Amino acid sequence: MKLSVQKIQLFLVISLTLLSCTQVQAQPENPKGQLNQSLIFAAPPPPPDIGEPGKRGEAGSRGCSQNANKPLSSSPKRLTALVPIYANSQLVFGTTIAEHPSFLFYVPYASDFASGEFVLEDEAQNQTIYKTSLTGTPGVVNLRLPSKAAPVEIGKRYRWYFNIYCNKDKQILADIEGYIKREQLNPTLKTQLEKATPSQRVTLYAANGIWYEALSAASELRRTNLQDPSWTALLQAVGLNDFATEPRVECCNLESSR
Repeated sequence: MKLSVQKIQLFLVISLTLLSCTQVQAQPENPKGQLNQSLIFAAPPPPPDIGEPGKRGEAGSRGCSQNANKPLSSSPKRLTALVPIYANSQLVFGTTIAEHPSFLFYVPYASDFASGEFVLEDEAQNQTIYKTSLTGTPGVVNLRLPSKAAPVEIGKRYRWYFNIYCNKDKQILADIEGYIKREQLNPTLKTQLEKATPSQRVTLYAANGIWYEALSAASELRRTNLQDPSWTALLQAVGLNDFATEPRVECCNLESSR
């Protein structure tokens, strides 16, 4: 009798162990290739030699003289760059692997009142300047460096500025700034990306700290598949939850001013 009880106990232990293993192995499976809402962005170590940390969001708009009695925006949110920020230093910094990366911003101002100017400056202080017109309504805008522009070089760090000007007097209404560095794509990661689904690419970019491609891939997924959670999960990972539901605005034609 005692032996039978021991056999039953052993059988139960083995059965529970096998069941447990099956459940653990099944957890990573995602039926639609979608991201887990707890996506983590693994930010690379911050550069030690940056002086000014930059500014992810405007401190407060200055106002335009011709609209003193009329609000410039119907949105309570302010001009914000959709980029990571390092909590301890407030450093605004992200990496890319692209020659001509895309920069995404939330712009709350209408084109009736304001125009924008994007500036990319390398460490040698050669300036590449682009101007863009804004849309009539607030939203997330995508500024992609045109192919005719000089490529962002591997291993180099650049500083970007995005200024909003009052249309009438050309005074600065709001401004933000930060840094970007192009990194060499790891061969192993390149192979993984080639085999990955679109949502898996977001996960891979984020896990390897490549912000600009992670955001661009998530933005494209948002455009093509409203059910995919990549966009929301990525913004939540860097504290930009408030902008996850803002509309994507196809607004901007970059024109070189050089």
